[in-house]
Amino acid sequence: MVQLTKDIQPRGIASAYVVTPFDEGKKILEADGYHIISAEENARLRAQEGKDADVSRNGNWIKEGFLYIPKKGKFLTKNSPVMDNSVEATQAHRKGNEFYLTDTQVESGLANSVKLKDRDFSIPTNRFGDDEVTAFAFGNSAKPYGNFLREAGIKEMLVYMVDNIEDKPFARQAWLGRLDDDWFGLDGYCRGLNFGIRVRGVCEDASASEPLQKILYKPSDLDILRKVRTGDLAPKKLEKILARFS
Repeated sequence: MVQLTKDIQPRGIASAYVVTPFDEGKKILEADGYHIISAEENARLRAQEGKDADVSRNGNWIKEGFLYIPKKGKFLTKNSPVMDNSVEATQAHRKGNEFYLTDTQVESGLANSVKLKDRDFSIPTNRFGDDEVTAFAFGNSAKPYGNFLREAGIKEMLVYMVDNIEDKPFARQAWLGRLDDDWFGLDGYCRGLNFGIRVRGVCEDASASEPLQKILYKPSDLDILRKVRTGDLAPKKLEKILARFS
């Protein structure tokens, strides 16, 4: 029996994951009140939990997808056709096939997308707020997430893609890789929805639209930190954090 692991409890963003094929994982998460995590939510969650947390040390599927469209190019979309057709897409991968798209699915996917380069490329983390791709993927959290990654020793994010576009349009789901200074990336190459790997979800949260730095600590956390500050063990880093909320 597949186990649902609720590893991050409510204190900003609550999350859980399952290790199972994508269609099964999506069903399990949604049945328990979760939705598939987006790139921006994943960025917030990692900053909330820290670089050494399980969510940072492991990658997972995210809500976004990659589109490969003949004569048009490669795109990152927030309207991944896989999300509404997870069973069909996963079954296609089980058979070793691509998940091919209808004209309607292509149109829907392109409606909320950003065009990518023709081949794999990298984006420096100190440019996340300015780069078109990371600004699209991580939204308002792009620059803070880039700073978080920079502090974690990650200097760039690789974007992996399928080399050749076929004669029919197809989609692959996006995977956000673990924090690794050599291999950290946004992956649109893997045709592995049928693999038993991490499918992560999050619960709806009132702070989801707030700037990233405002959800790192809640009032109860600050009370604890203030008590630490009055003692002899207060690290300078905690003093800097507290200064932001004073």
